[in-house]
Formats: sequence, structure tokens, C-alpha cells
Amino acid sequence: MSDEISLDTGHWTLDIEIMKYKRIVIKVGTNVITQENGFLNEPVLTELVRQIAHLKKGGMEVVLVSSGAMGAGRPLVRLREKCNRVLERQILASVGQTRLMNTYDRLLQKHGFLCAQVLATKEDFRDRRHYLNMKSCLEGLLQDEILPIVNENDVISVSELMFTDNDELAGLLSAMLSVDALIILSTVDGVMDRDPKEKGAKVIPVVEPKQKNIHAGITSEKSLFGRGGMLTKYRIAERMSKIGITTHIVNGTLKNILPDILSKKPIGTVFLPAKKVSGMKKWIAHAEGQEKGVAIVNKCAEEVLIAKDKAASLLPVGIIKVTGDFEKGDIIRVENEKGERVALGVAQYNSRKAKEFIGKSGKKPLIHYDYLFIIN
Repeated sequence: MSDEISLDTGHWTLDIEIMKYKRIVIKVGTNVITQENGFLNEPVLTELVRQIAHLKKGGMEVVLVSSGAMGAGRPLVRLREKCNRVLERQILASVGQTRLMNTYDRLLQKHGFLCAQVLATKEDFRDRRHYLNMKSCLEGLLQDEILPIVNENDVISVSELMFTDNDELAGLLSAMLSVDALIILSTVDGVMDRDPKEKGAKVIPVVEPKQKNIHAGITSEKSLFGRGGMLTKYRIAERMSKIGITTHIVNGTLKNILPDILSKKPIGTVFLPAKKVSGMKKWIAHAEGQEKGVAIVNKCAEEVLIAKDKAASLLPVGIIKVTGDFEKGDIIRVENEKGERVALGVAQYNSRKAKEFIGKSGKKPLIHYDYLFIIN
């Protein structure tokens, strides 16, 4: 079932369909739930919890990705002058995470709900067994009507183990749990049609799958206390669209924002989803950085892979070079002759055999279509 709504942008009207969501991920940024001094803003948290409880009482399954551990730790810890940034982050987060969860727990209990803490690192998503174990735990919490509250494990997440920010973590969880929608609560009103600092800048209400020319208002500027920014949010929303998940980027400081979004009011920017893809492909879609090797393909093979009219596997006949040392089941990247990313996929055999089969016809696909995610 779906409902039609009409969005009036002032210049044109577009009729779109938005599903009645049954399962969602909500990501709340550091700047939404902290004050200017970096401390937690409990009135904002109280209102957020009230809205989430309202959704849960209506039968919706909700996962909350919440920043704010460092903000919760700031008023409690007096750091040494020579404490480096990484250690400072670890100390503030390890102390603050307890206070953050205690706050959520206290506020949720007033509405008759329990919450559960889930701390994650990138490594949990790289290993398929870890991935499925985490998914099983989250599914169990949702079935028992417990609110999972997920955050990056800042105590052990340093350098290459860190997510770009919690927007990336929220995207990974959305794909893992096959949610209907990802709602990103920020301090901006949405994606703008030009630089937000320019006079007359307006929110783009709807972004359709594969829509182009919307980058004018997307800057690389980072938020005050968080690591994220609109560029990361846009990239996550674009990827969610490719795997069939609607994404809303909205101002989380607005009153009653969650019920308003879900009652189909035109707020912020909504990225409409493309067709649904399998759970395996959703995992592969977020596997960048995990590649054990690269397969470089010729122009003909690239055109076949990205063609919209039919599904295709990566055959050795179209491969001109294989690099890296990988085994069957490892993630590998597909590139064209210019070095541009084309796809990610799961190797069906090891790199030794892949190099042996280069350019040969009649051989088993290096990546079967069911395990291939097209990037471009």
C-alpha cells in the first residue's frame, strides 16, 4: 500500500508515492542533541524520545543511531593538557557513552520501553559472520519491541577502523536490516539548490533515482562537533536510493519532526528509492575499502555490465588485468580502463585462476550477477 502526496515547490508540482513505513533507522547528529558548549541538550533528547515512543506505540520498528557520547562526557572529565586528540576522543566517549545511554534509558522508561546499547566498528561489517551475528541481534531486539541505540565504538575505533561518521553507520544498518526508510536528523533543512550561504537558496524537496545536477548546494563543510557534513549525507542517501531505501534529510530541531515526516508533510529533502535489491547485494554495496583485489575490464565488458536492459555477470573474456591476492568469497573491485570504479562483487574463484582465465571465453564468471553491485 502507498499514498500519493503532492509537493509544491513554488515552481512546479510533483506527485510521488511514499510507502507506509514499517521499519526505519533514525540517525541523530551530535549538533542536534548537544548545546553550543558541547554538553547534552536534555530537553531535545526528551522530545526525540517522546516522538520515537509515539512511533513504536503505533507498531513501527525503530533503530536509533545516536551520536553524543563525547558531548555527554565533556562536563564530567578534566583532560590533561598534553592529551592527544585520539586519546581525548576515547576518554570522553568511554565516559560519556554510559551517561548518554542512562539518559535514553530513563526517558524511554517513562513511555514503557526498554533500550539496548549496540556499539559497532567497521570491522563488524567487513566480516560476513560478524555482520550476520549483529543482524540477528538487532532483529531479536526489534521483535521484542526494544529500541536498539547504536553508536560507533569510539574506544577502539581509530584511524582505518573508524566510520566516516554516524551517517555511514546508519546507512550500513539500513542496508543490513532492509528498512523502508533512513531518516537523518541534522541541523540543516535539507539539500539546497545552491550554496546555503547564497541569498535565495532553497531546499530541494525531492531527489529521484539517478537524478543529476543537484551538487550545487552540497559543500564539504563539517559540522561543529561531529565529523560529518552534507557531502557525506548526500553520498549515503544516493547509495540508499540505489538499493531501494528511501532517505529523508531533515532539520531535527523542528518540533514534531518525525510524525510530520511520516504523515507525508513536505519537509526537508527526500531521496526516492530505486528498485529493491537482495540482502547480499546490500552488503556488497557497502563493502568499499574491503576489496582484496581489482579486475580491470575493457570498454565492451563495462558497457555490458552497466546496461539497464539486462543483468550480466563479469566474464573473464572481458577482463584485461587482475591485481591483488584474493580467494573465493572475497570482495573485489571492478574498474574500467581509465581506473574508474564500475562495480563491487564477490569473487567466485581465487586470483590465481582469475589471472589464468584473463581474456578467455567459455569460462565461469569471476563475479556472478547475484553477487555484483554496480557503482556507476
